[in-house]
Amino acid sequence: MKRMIISINENKCTGCGQCIPDCPEGALQLIDGKARLVSDLFCDGLGACIGTCPEGAISVIEREAGAYDETAVMETIVRQGEPVIRAHLEHLAGHGQTELYSQAIDYLEEHRLAIPDHNSAGGPPKPAEHRHPDFEGCPGAAARSIARGSRTGPPQPSGTTSSELRQWPVQLKLLNPAAPYFENADLLVSADCVPFAYAGFHQEVLRGKILIIFCPKLDSDFDGYITKLADILALHTIKSITAVHMEVPCCSGVRYVVDQALEKSGKTIPVKDYTVTISGEMM
Repeated sequence: MKRMIISINENKCTGCGQCIPDCPEGALQLIDGKARLVSDLFCDGLGACIGTCPEGAISVIEREAGAYDETAVMETIVRQGEPVIRAHLEHLAGHGQTELYSQAIDYLEEHRLAIPDHNSAGGPPKPAEHRHPDFEGCPGAAARSIARGSRTGPPQPSGTTSSELRQWPVQLKLLNPAAPYFENADLLVSADCVPFAYAGFHQEVLRGKILIIFCPKLDSDFDGYITKLADILALHTIKSITAVHMEVPCCSGVRYVVDQALEKSGKTIPVKDYTVTISGEMM
């Protein structure tokens, strides 16, 4: 069948990876240093990835392509958590895809999964406590204020909470995959905004783990990150992996890197996935 679907100009594509997190449907992957459409059935042809490509390498064309499969897409999306489900629903609603939107809602209801608050086409807006200011760019860059209750009394003395950091460095780009502290480790792979947003990061999340941090939105070397993390997994006995990211859609790239590294390493390691809201709550 002929339908609208994205096309990637390989000559223009630099492999920056900025389009990957903005395709919650999972149609794009970085392969051999280039963004590539890996499955027609995951691409809805609406072009959410176009605006995030700094090189203008992505366009929407009409060609012979397999039919888009909303059920298959939802099976991929629900594993990525509530923020990605919300982004997908708003993506469909915002483009007037009422039939696909209904299919997505039906999928969630049939599998007894919670339907996150979101802006739906022709429906009521999300509750005020979840509403973000209108913003046409990346949701993760939308300016917003966070209401906090007034603080009374003296500030907590510094040093009353101990650091749980067990190694240095922590940035994935700087890590040596052969470092001995990875052996028999529980890994914490975190977006680098998480420790600032979540007050209990050291005591509740980091304790007893080896930390790896990066930003899936601003760091461009996704292929390099996947390869380095895969090397860490392949070279050592890793007991578990905990992935923690923010609720903004682009931050789901943390889990993407973990999953791709696991596949590349050939290892089977249990992964726990957590999301932190902008207001600092653990979902």
